[in-house]
Amino acid sequence: MAQDLLAPPAPVQEKPQEQVRRVGRATPYLFLAPYIVLFGSFVLAPAVYGLWISLHDWDYLLPGKPFTGLDNYRALFDSTSPVFAEFWQSMRATGIFTVGSVPFLVTVPLGLALILNRSFPGRTFFRAVYFAPYVLGVAVIGVLWSFLLDPNLGAVNALLGADIPWITALPWAWISLVAVTVWWTIGFNAVIYLAGLQDISRELYEAVRIDGGSRWAEFRHVTLPGLRPVLLFIVINTILASANMFGQSYVITQGAPGNDTRTAIMYIAQIGLREYKMGQAAAMSYLLTLALLLVSVITFRLFLTREDS
Repeated sequence: MAQDLLAPPAPVQEKPQEQVRRVGRATPYLFLAPYIVLFGSFVLAPAVYGLWISLHDWDYLLPGKPFTGLDNYRALFDSTSPVFAEFWQSMRATGIFTVGSVPFLVTVPLGLALILNRSFPGRTFFRAVYFAPYVLGVAVIGVLWSFLLDPNLGAVNALLGADIPWITALPWAWISLVAVTVWWTIGFNAVIYLAGLQDISRELYEAVRIDGGSRWAEFRHVTLPGLRPVLLFIVINTILASANMFGQSYVITQGAPGNDTRTAIMYIAQIGLREYKMGQAAAMSYLLTLALLLVSVITFRLFLTREDS
């Protein structure tokens, strides 16, 4: 009896319901853990490291990397800086390509998706045909079209019987880059549109027909509102992809004529990887990122405003 009184009390066992609740609270974080690890390792950590590099005179071939503060950013707005003119010329080239390509990459795939969403013989074949170029790498696309558009030996001029400087003069170089990009990536946006179109209820179209609505009424009052989330994704994704264009210009035109088609990404790569000025290149990258973030926010707000109206 005395031993029983002196023995420590038995531990209170946790109820099964409490164990289930505890495991249930941890389950979402366990599923998110792989993504958080990958995001932190390959996105967040490099972004923070790049910001730190932009505050230094960074040359990975030299041991010393002095801290310069915001000097790399100030140089991008100083007209006497050696990088000022060329950087803003590359930003202008990026803007020209983005403005020239985004309208086609948003509207043409939509029209193509509307056609491919109908039932007709060979529909699956044509879906595969239009998507096929997208699976090719940018190097393959660039080399292919650089030969086809060559002003002297290219098959395009030979078929047209013309002498057009497709990749050596303006505005033909921009026309070529936009056309090649639209041909290459049109299938991706079309597939996204197709997925959105198939989620729209057929009953809505039937209601418009019963009310005597035309094809335009179906498109305006059913298709476009039903595609609004998809359209927002495509517009923002296309703007970001176009503003980060590198491979087409690098392989097809090499920035010609002069540096008129050299985009911001090309110039950043040149400054950082060829001239070893990683600090300046990082500052340019963050300025470009800020500009794209601003454009994305404006686009998002415009879509929200239209939806509210």
